[in-house]
Amino acid sequence: MATLTLGAPLAEDLLLAVADGAHPKLRFGREAQARVRAARATVETIVASGRPVYGVNTGFGALASRSIDAADTGTLQRNLLLSHAVGCGADMPAEEKRLALLLRIQSMCQGVSGVRPEVVRWLVKMFDSGWLPRVPEQGSVGACGDLAPLAHLALPLVGAGEMISPQGKQLPARRALKQIGLQPIELAAKEGLALINGVQISNAIGLAALARLRRLSASADVAGALSVEGLLGSHRPFDPRVVEVRPHPGAAATARNLRKLLRGSQVAKAHAQCERVQDPYSFRCMPQVHGAAKDAVAHLAAVLVREANAATDNPLVFPDRGDSISAGNFHGQPIALPLDYAVNALCSWGNISERRTSELIHPAMSGLPAFLTPAPGLNSGLMIPQVVAAALISENKVLAHPASADSVTTSADQEDHVSMANHAARKLRQAVWNTERVLAIEFYTAAQAREFHLELRAGKGAQAAYECMRAEIPALQEDRYMGPELDQAHELVRSGALLAAAEGAAGKLVR
Repeated sequence: MATLTLGAPLAEDLLLAVADGAHPKLRFGREAQARVRAARATVETIVASGRPVYGVNTGFGALASRSIDAADTGTLQRNLLLSHAVGCGADMPAEEKRLALLLRIQSMCQGVSGVRPEVVRWLVKMFDSGWLPRVPEQGSVGACGDLAPLAHLALPLVGAGEMISPQGKQLPARRALKQIGLQPIELAAKEGLALINGVQISNAIGLAALARLRRLSASADVAGALSVEGLLGSHRPFDPRVVEVRPHPGAAATARNLRKLLRGSQVAKAHAQCERVQDPYSFRCMPQVHGAAKDAVAHLAAVLVREANAATDNPLVFPDRGDSISAGNFHGQPIALPLDYAVNALCSWGNISERRTSELIHPAMSGLPAFLTPAPGLNSGLMIPQVVAAALISENKVLAHPASADSVTTSADQEDHVSMANHAARKLRQAVWNTERVLAIEFYTAAQAREFHLELRAGKGAQAAYECMRAEIPALQEDRYMGPELDQAHELVRSGALLAAAEGAAGKLVR
């Protein structure tokens, strides 16, 4: 991947590439360096003046009224990291940690945090090395930011905590830094605070989920198209005139995707003499349901990218005026709400996908053998995959409870409204996994439904998805151990392989 210039706007495609495992080299360019130096000079002027400024020469949170001697301002910052690194739970995935580190550096390069340039350079070297801190993912309420996990992310600067190699080996930070060729540094006034104010952990988790959501958005349309062909369903609901008179962008995009995927279908011609007047909602309302979810994801993407290029420190340092402002840019509410909204979008995709799966295995609805097995009774066929899909969409409904509706007072009532952005991000991550699996079950089911109509070639994109499935998983003739096959199908969805096959035949789809 090309070199990334810090301080310049980070575009969505670049952020999603990092979320997918890309590891760009970071460049601390002249413009960013100049901004960082100017902000640092302002901090040093404040320290020299003795004027009380929160977090520079005062305590933190409810201890903000305690003044700190100029000689102790560095110790104050080190103590901040050590005392706040109390997170718990599983270590964050490497891709999310790499994103969080990039976002934290990017925030400091806006030139309002007041760190020294050497702090940025040190973090850039750590990023480029491929080594990452151990970051327990639980323990943030998303108020002053993701304080506990961000403190873990920053601990190696002072030689504390643990680090993990690109190969997955964990070492104490001091030993790891020797292998990288880095020495711990002494923090100066304001720098510890600049490392942990903001919701870069939550935003990184959200961006990693967004990368998968973008694939899932188009994959849901591919699965739906294959199900339409399995049901011998009508293509008429995807006519462009339908969405033109109710012009939501996501609906128009979904209808356009479905038309591409179904182009060249022999099923559509066979449907001309069909007695069925209308298909169930889960088939004919795909533009409206998938489309609304697409619009929700578009909103999430805009917010997360905006946040990735924001300054979230407190206080903010403004060199042009030589002053600082203590405010609330660290608060996670701006991203917590759309993260919650995105889980509801996943409920839409999962709920409607499970319904299509259910329709296909139901002989009264599909006209196909019960549970899509050639010999029902002796064989249960696809009875239980649909049960698993039902379980997963039900779990998604629990995850859809908005984390952002909650608030718990912390820090001796000083931090009396919190966002729970971290909770929102982590439940989004789980809901993405669940929905990928639900779609994998639909793909598996729709491909099996096609086995009973192979004399009619499906639309180009749907046919390519069917063939991709069959290259990995044979048709079901009798009951067998399907668990590993559904794992394979899930990986085909998660990796984008099914989507790539469909796009190779039908053309690029809107995500």
